[in-house]
Amino acid sequence: MGKYPRSFWIANAIELFERAAFYGVFISLTIYLTDAVGFSDIWAGIIGAIFSAGIYFFPMFTGAYADKIGFKKALIIAFSSLTIGYFTLAALPQKVPVVIALLLFLMIGGSFIKSVITGVAAQSSTEGDRAKAYSIFYAIVNIGAFLGKTVAKPIRTGIDLGFLGHFELGVRYIGFYSAAMTFAALLLVIFVFRNVAVNGTPKEVKDIIAGFKKLLTNARLVALILIVAGFWVIQHQMYASMPKYIIRTVGPQAAPEWYANVNPLVVAVFVMFITKLMKNKPAVVSMIVGMAIMPFSALLMASGKFVQTMAGDGVSIMGLFSMHPIALMMAIGIAFQGIAECFISPRYLEFFSLQAPKGEEGMYLGFAHLHSFVANFIGFFISGFLLDAYCPNPHKPEFAGFSPERMSALYSDAHYIWYIFAGIGALSAVSLFVYNKVVNYIDRKKEAEK
Repeated sequence: MGKYPRSFWIANAIELFERAAFYGVFISLTIYLTDAVGFSDIWAGIIGAIFSAGIYFFPMFTGAYADKIGFKKALIIAFSSLTIGYFTLAALPQKVPVVIALLLFLMIGGSFIKSVITGVAAQSSTEGDRAKAYSIFYAIVNIGAFLGKTVAKPIRTGIDLGFLGHFELGVRYIGFYSAAMTFAALLLVIFVFRNVAVNGTPKEVKDIIAGFKKLLTNARLVALILIVAGFWVIQHQMYASMPKYIIRTVGPQAAPEWYANVNPLVVAVFVMFITKLMKNKPAVVSMIVGMAIMPFSALLMASGKFVQTMAGDGVSIMGLFSMHPIALMMAIGIAFQGIAECFISPRYLEFFSLQAPKGEEGMYLGFAHLHSFVANFIGFFISGFLLDAYCPNPHKPEFAGFSPERMSALYSDAHYIWYIFAGIGALSAVSLFVYNKVVNYIDRKKEAEK
């Protein structure tokens, strides 16, 4: 186990199971809400916005509670909640009140995980090797996400077991898989995980609320959070818009779950190289490069329609297999998202800390990931409206009796969705460039006045 204690590796194993469970459900969430529960695209987007944003907002508070009761008790609460939530999401009738209640239950349970597991990584490492500890943790997160999305596809479309036959399952059954993953994590917590002492005085909820209010008065940091959220709005379309877009334009047997896996694969392969390439550049330069790449990823996603007009419904990939042009360009666009992420993610916290008041970096860094809260809420919220306008649900009553040709024509402008996200990305990139110029001017002026 090397220089890290046993608790560190157990925590990473727990995180692997939790991420496999979460991403299996998350990649299919909006499909589940429309196809299994019957929500419209708009309401599925709104519900997805509240659920995904809450996952990133509540850890500030559940983390403080976990510090009070101890990490082990917090993890038992979390994984008991998640196991019950995922299982009943699949087992109970897909009625609106039941599903809403269960998603809120999952949101609260899931919010414990991020703060507790990252806390274990921090407590189990020294300041000198913490960066490596977090890189291991980040790799485990990506492996779990990869596994969860890989398994979700055959569950959604059915599994062919050769001579045993083809087993028709469906999107609701992903909940059973996720429940099995979190139950395995729960067993690890109960029988193997040992509590980790919390260094320092645990924060009170009132302290977090006071810090949050103070953050909202800091225009520089609020502006940075909102600008960087523009990048993640596009990134989170892998879960908000992309699954339905692909299934509706390519067909129900398409594999949006697997296309989304291109992102963690690219990050795993390139993040170390790009971080090393940019190590002597200011953090903001690396971030601006990543932000500039992001709009092009959305344009590549939109280009599938044009590739289809030239290549037909199949593009040979080195003679090994064929892909639908829309699916191919989606995968390429997601790969570019992964490259952009490699430029931004490793340097964002560094740049954020530089914008915080001197001596208060620690407090403000606790709120640095609020960009994911903002991006998830905005990204999922607008995705529902965009899907309804440009790539609507084929099962809506007004489309009953439409021929395949007429349905195909209905999706002729579906790629416009990605033009809008390209515009958001371009605006974010320009805004970060202007932001850097403005704050540098303000800082120079203050320095000259001393």
